[in-house]
Amino acid sequence: METIKDKTAKAFEALKGEFGYKNKMQAPKIEKLVISCGVGSQKDKKKLDMIADRLSKITGQKAVRKGAKVSLAAFKVREGDTVGMQVTLRGHRMYDFLDKLINIALPRTKDFRGITANAIDDMGNYTLGIRENTIFPESADEELKDVFGLAVTIVTNVNNKKETKAFLTHLGFPFKKVETKDERIKLPMAAAKKKKVTA
Repeated sequence: METIKDKTAKAFEALKGEFGYKNKMQAPKIEKLVISCGVGSQKDKKKLDMIADRLSKITGQKAVRKGAKVSLAAFKVREGDTVGMQVTLRGHRMYDFLDKLINIALPRTKDFRGITANAIDDMGNYTLGIRENTIFPESADEELKDVFGLAVTIVTNVNNKKETKAFLTHLGFPFKKVETKDERIKLPMAAAKKKKVTA
């Protein structure tokens, strides 16, 4: 099976016709992945250790704890308290994680119908929100109370949305199909016709 790294190497040939690349240095590529997880005002040390351990197992790299920059009495958070965890991946670990995410983790999501393309920002980066860490095989045995969400930010060298979407589609990201206006009109009409026939 072709890996994300292999597909990235072929991005120049695949997309040069659409975007007019003249040199291979212009080809899009992924610079790094940032996997982050918020823990709020969590004070339970065992819970924090568990999240850090699971995140490290999922990514293959030790998670870094992020402290609050200011104290907020309304949220019962003091400056320096752990409010999140983060892992930055580059190189082979980055590609291995993406292969696992696309080919194993996302298809395990309940009622999975694709990911949204609306999360691409103006700088060409894509952020994917994952509600449950249990879609990864490393944490599939967790109890329901230990489930947490995380965000995966894909940082590219591209600086516009259209090019980023074309690049990620080339890599095999399962974006949701966008229905045209005609398709949206036909669907209710077809359903109504079927109902009339069966009645």
